[in-house]
Amino acid sequence: MHPLLAVLLLSLSLSSAAANDHHNAAAAPRDLVRSSCQHASYPNLCVRTLSSYSGPANSPRDLAQAAVKVSLGRASKVSEYLATVSGLKSKKERVALSDCVEQISDSVDELKNTLGELKHLRGETFRWQMSNAETWVSAALTNEDTCLDGFKDVESKVKIDVKRKITNVARVTSNALYMINRLGESRA
Repeated sequence: MHPLLAVLLLSLSLSSAAANDHHNAAAAPRDLVRSSCQHASYPNLCVRTLSSYSGPANSPRDLAQAAVKVSLGRASKVSEYLATVSGLKSKKERVALSDCVEQISDSVDELKNTLGELKHLRGETFRWQMSNAETWVSAALTNEDTCLDGFKDVESKVKIDVKRKITNVARVTSNALYMINRLGESRA
């Protein structure tokens, strides 16, 4: 074989191997996301939101934090939206919206507490910290449900918008709770 041809073939072989290594390294977090989301309440939403998450997702702890960050981000956006809703006609709408603003604000606080707890997990207090995280995320879910309950007797475009947005937040929050429970089980 001609020496130049041998060098070219070796170079192509090394480039191909490096590309495969890069592909396999990139696929590992996606595989972890897929396998972790498989039994979540909303598996497709779980995969979609966590696959597009830009932070690290290499462990159950990373995934739990990412899921809470997704939930916190969406809850914060809904909180901002609720603060800007105007043109409410009935007293029922105003009361429901006011209650909902408070509930979602509480959810944002609880999700922030959860994220703080997950960022500082320690071996000696792991069980206690996981219990706190599970309690706060469960409370956030309850707040989201309570927000929707306030609109039960309201018929308006606002109700439709709020319900759609809160339902989306509740689904990612449910998935976050699932990821937290998985993390807790992984250290059982």
